[in-house]
Amino acid sequence: MEKRKLGKSELYVNPVGLGCMGFSHASGDPTEKGVAVKMLREAFEIGYDFFDTAEAYIGVRPDGTISYNEELVGEAVKGIRDKVVIATKMGVGHNPDRSLRLDSSPETIRKSVEGSLKKLGTDYIDLYYQHRIDPKVEPEVVAETMGELMKEGKIRYWGISEVTEEYLQRSNAVCPVTAIENRYSMMARWHETIFPVCEELNIAYVAFSPMANGFLTGKYTPATQFEGSQDYRASMPQYTEEGYAKAKELLDMLNKMAAEKNATMGQLSLAWMINKKPYIVPIPGSRKIERLRENFEAGNIFLAKDEIAMIDSKLDTMNFAVFGGHSGK
Repeated sequence: MEKRKLGKSELYVNPVGLGCMGFSHASGDPTEKGVAVKMLREAFEIGYDFFDTAEAYIGVRPDGTISYNEELVGEAVKGIRDKVVIATKMGVGHNPDRSLRLDSSPETIRKSVEGSLKKLGTDYIDLYYQHRIDPKVEPEVVAETMGELMKEGKIRYWGISEVTEEYLQRSNAVCPVTAIENRYSMMARWHETIFPVCEELNIAYVAFSPMANGFLTGKYTPATQFEGSQDYRASMPQYTEEGYAKAKELLDMLNKMAAEKNATMGQLSLAWMINKKPYIVPIPGSRKIERLRENFEAGNIFLAKDEIAMIDSKLDTMNFAVFGGHSGK
């Protein structure tokens, strides 16, 4: 499995990273701390060397204690810190109704980075993202602040999540951007328009929700009982009867191709983007060790250009109801 270089940085990672959010946030009650730390360490033993977390990934355990995702990651990488790349994010908080509070002011960035360093138990962050664009703060201001943090050695590189082309261009002109982290999957392709910018500026595309919040594994249906109020999947449009019906053709195609490749549906959906562009790194998440192994092995599946083109041509004829606020076509 050949490592991938993240943009203009000196960061090299395996082609499948680990989205750690689900251990604390949005996937049901948070995993018990000891169990989560053990699984994250096992993920490293499997081969994961790129761990993605965020200041905002917080959940409440059944006993009322708070699960800070950054703390879990920090505990898991003790003794192997120099062997892993840690990405975390700032600028987002969650309101009780799940809407986002956005704040990317320089003061907040500085306060957040100190909090993340403490929770992670490290003196530097490899890749520090602006979690969402804050319309109250110009991109040049954010980029300048990130550049200062880089000079101070608190972060090595920086990136932007859910970024637009204009915002990326303006930010990069002030302080070079190493990676973007945008939603991307077979069902969510609206950010493909930013590929030429990534290529022009040599910026990595880290793909979050690469299996459409688990949908492309084929393991879930509208009848699935998700894990209570802290599992956001229960309200996602792809898991409604209508959304599932719209995506049935895609699931059938994936199932057929996966059988031909001796792979799982989830692996094939990851291999599709890994083989499409050398700068794409998906970061699927799971709280099941067997799924972590399965996802990682997607980096060993080869799809030829004509196979990817065939998949894309079929996807172009489909329209999905999918979480993310865009048409899935």
